[in-house]
Amino acid sequence: MKNNALKAARLSVAPMMDWTDRHCRYFHRLMSRETLFYTEMVTAPALVRGGAVHLLDFNAEEHPVAVQLGGSDPVELAAATRLCVDRGYDEVNLNVGCPSDRVQSGTFGAVLMRTPGLVADCMAAMGEAADGVEVTVKCRIGVDDQVAEDVLPYFLDRMRGAGVTRIAVHARKAWLQGLSPKENREIPPLDYPLVHRMKAEFPDLHLSINGGISTLDEAEAHLQRMDGVMIGRAAYHQPADVLLEADQRIFGADHAPKSAHQVGEEMIPYIEARLAEGIRLHSITRHMLGLFAGRPGARAWRRILSEGATRPGAGIPLLREALAAVPETVPVEG
Repeated sequence: MKNNALKAARLSVAPMMDWTDRHCRYFHRLMSRETLFYTEMVTAPALVRGGAVHLLDFNAEEHPVAVQLGGSDPVELAAATRLCVDRGYDEVNLNVGCPSDRVQSGTFGAVLMRTPGLVADCMAAMGEAADGVEVTVKCRIGVDDQVAEDVLPYFLDRMRGAGVTRIAVHARKAWLQGLSPKENREIPPLDYPLVHRMKAEFPDLHLSINGGISTLDEAEAHLQRMDGVMIGRAAYHQPADVLLEADQRIFGADHAPKSAHQVGEEMIPYIEARLAEGIRLHSITRHMLGLFAGRPGARAWRRILSEGATRPGAGIPLLREALAAVPETVPVEG
């Protein structure tokens, strides 16, 4: 039985290239049972023409989990959607927000904000192919010199007309010329009020807000106006701060949150299994460096893993050494 991605979308961790792979998502799932997790973007051509279906592999424990596709050909995206649904994903999302040159050259990502009619065709085709699994969009408020106040409501209306009911909006424009992908995540100003207004204007759509949100306090404030909040970099760099109490604070769960140390210990069986498959320790622990961010011992934890995990033969003893460098409880001064 699949988990309910719609319910989970109240809080989600954004798709992030090179970061939100299956190891990262398993690690995050140990901190939150409820939060919706996204894959890195997978391009439809890679799946359909390249046969790279291994890119869709994930662990059953990751549910609820959504896959993000990149592409702009309705037929190809429909075929890719069928592959994703067959693999058991809870949601299929289309990337209409990534501003990288690589994405633009493939005519997908944020550049598609200029052609909402094409996006609507893509979403309609994906919806037909999805066999009841929800198809969603992640977009920007506009690109380049577009007037966001005009572009965004028109875009949302076209998506609604294509049968889309859930959209995540990164509350920044993307500048396709002159800014790097990293700069596009930081320099264009955030316009939260515009996205809030869109929720009031489109009450029938489930809208999540994304961009610059870094704490559960901020998420709770946005949830006074929005259906969902999507957190990106903060969930990766300070995962314990964002995820350990998410189930209780965002979803009203009654189970007790884990400690960061407990999560580190619970990763050991997973890591042992992956090492036995030939995966290197660093491929997993690189996602865990922020586990103790802001806590005593965090620097030693990062140093031990950063310096040791890439060495040949590195394994569980190194992880145990790193965990031992972190106090399990913060000393109370008398």
